[in-house]
Amino acid sequence: QVHLVESGGGLVQPGGSLRLSCAASGFTFSSFAMSWYRQAPGKERELVAAITSAGGSTNYADSVKGRFSISRDNVKNTVYLQMNSLKPEDTAVYYCKARLLRIGDVVAYWGQGTQVTVSS
Repeated sequence: QVHLVESGGGLVQPGGSLRLSCAASGFTFSSFAMSWYRQAPGKERELVAAITSAGGSTNYADSVKGRFSISRDNVKNTVYLQMNSLKPEDTAVYYCKARLLRIGDVVAYWGQGTQVTVSS
C-alpha cells in the first residue's frame, strides 16, 4: 500500500524557517520524481519545488527561489523541503507528490498535506 506522509509543518514567525519531510513507502521511491505543492485558502494548488528521481536536477517556483530548497534521500525514502525566510504569503497546506512517467500513462501519488502558517 502506497503511503506519503508529510511532517514538519507548524506555526512560524515571518523570517523563520521550517523543514518539511515526506516519508514514502509502498513503491519504488528512487524511480519517482518528487515535488512539493501548496494550496492556500481560496487558491489553486501550485507547484513549489520539484526534484528528479536521482536528485540531479531541481526546479522552483519563482516565488520561493533563493528561499526554499528541495532534497531527497533515496535510502531513507524521504523528500525534504527546507524553507527559509518565510513570509506570510507562504501560508498554505503543503503536499508532496510522487510521479512516474511511463509509456502510455503517468503514475502519481499524493500525501495528505501538512499545514504551514507564517504569522506574528
